[in-house]
Amino acid sequence: MGCGSCGTGSSGKPNGCKSNGGCSSGGCNRMNVHDWLANLPFADPNSSCKIVEVSFNQGSRKEFYRNHSLQYFAKGELVTVEGVSGFDVGEVSLSGELVRMQLKKRNLPEDSADIKKILRRSTPTDIEKWQESKQREKEALVRSRAVARQLGLQMKLAEVEIQADGKKATFFYTADDRVDFRELIKIFAGEFRVKVEMRQIGPRQEAGKVGGIGSCGRELCCSTWLTDFKSVNTTAARYQNLSINQAKLSGQCGRLKCCLNFELDTYLDALQHFPNDADVLEISRGRAFLVKKDIFKNLMWYTMPDSTKQYPLTLKRVQEIKSMNRNGERPDDLQAVEVVTNKAREVEPEFVDVVGQISLRSLEKTSRRQREKERGINDGRNRGQAPRGAGNAGNQQQQRPPQQRPPQGGNQQQQEQRPPRQQQRPPQQQRPPQQPGQQQAGGGQGNNQRRNKPPRGPRPPKPEGES
Repeated sequence: MGCGSCGTGSSGKPNGCKSNGGCSSGGCNRMNVHDWLANLPFADPNSSCKIVEVSFNQGSRKEFYRNHSLQYFAKGELVTVEGVSGFDVGEVSLSGELVRMQLKKRNLPEDSADIKKILRRSTPTDIEKWQESKQREKEALVRSRAVARQLGLQMKLAEVEIQADGKKATFFYTADDRVDFRELIKIFAGEFRVKVEMRQIGPRQEAGKVGGIGSCGRELCCSTWLTDFKSVNTTAARYQNLSINQAKLSGQCGRLKCCLNFELDTYLDALQHFPNDADVLEISRGRAFLVKKDIFKNLMWYTMPDSTKQYPLTLKRVQEIKSMNRNGERPDDLQAVEVVTNKAREVEPEFVDVVGQISLRSLEKTSRRQREKERGINDGRNRGQAPRGAGNAGNQQQQRPPQQRPPQGGNQQQQEQRPPRQQQRPPQQQRPPQQPGQQQAGGGQGNNQRRNKPPRGPRPPKPEGES
């Protein structure tokens, strides 16, 4: 049975799986387990496992259900199971003998009364109701966050999962402290008309539900295959000689990366051959302090207080110095070894003329000549002489006589035929010359006469009787 993303399109061609897998391998679902026991024959078919693992909400939650009808359910098939006061629709993620191993891993007995049963294969009516409930989840998540913000609760709602029949809703949230959400449950039950269940999860589970891409370039381990989370501390980073940088060691959940524990056992096994009490070595010129341990080359790196250089020592040399220090002796030198790498040094690629027929030298010469010519023209303009390097063009400019430009306003003949400006004036504008002592009011000519008039002498006194 194919999923929606792997079905055949309108053109008749398969769309392909968006998770780079197939429905048989479970590539369209998160946190899948490969059933490597599916093709193995069993001597007693009646003793096979009657429990089926069903996943909900694309693998974010998995539960075990009992197969009373002993029907065969293929991986990726939708089934209707028992719910809280109703039914729910899930996807078969695992069946067969491998489910028995998963039950043992979770310490859940196979004959437990808490395991619910599978009702039937999902009918079109069940699938239609299930899809309607899924469409309400996004709206319910937005509204629930707004209500929690109005009540001032210090919590973050990560996901809302509504049962297929729409009678129950589970709200997953994260919080640092205990939260009193009694009033919140009343508002949710009255507004969404469902039975409300609040379930607290950690930041790692929240990152697994949200999903994303890690710093390694792959999908997050917590959203694909990692189901149990172990405690991670900075000691794991110190054993692996990693720098204690909180930004680099933290994942998208804000906690230390789970992958720090993946290679920790290998490092602990390799560090058993290293001496434990060799953090400080005493020599004649001072003390050497341990910087790091290289398990791949079996070297221990030390540094001196008076220099920034690091000295690699073999394990044998470190043990010799420690035995000498215990006897009260100090060696003259650390006798550091020379580290030789077998890795070939990368050679920087040289310039390769891929075209082969095109050379830029001619263009460089042309541009250089053009710049010299422009520089010479600019120098000539600044000095008021012919530019240097201008060639024959400059000589021709020097030998050429100066041209007489015609007067502005038209041709020369038009200038000769034009009568003088004094004759064109009307007779009323020709004023008689002013006598010395007369004063003209206004006008430019009067102002000019006043400017050209010689300075006056002292004013004679007025005769008696004049006012």
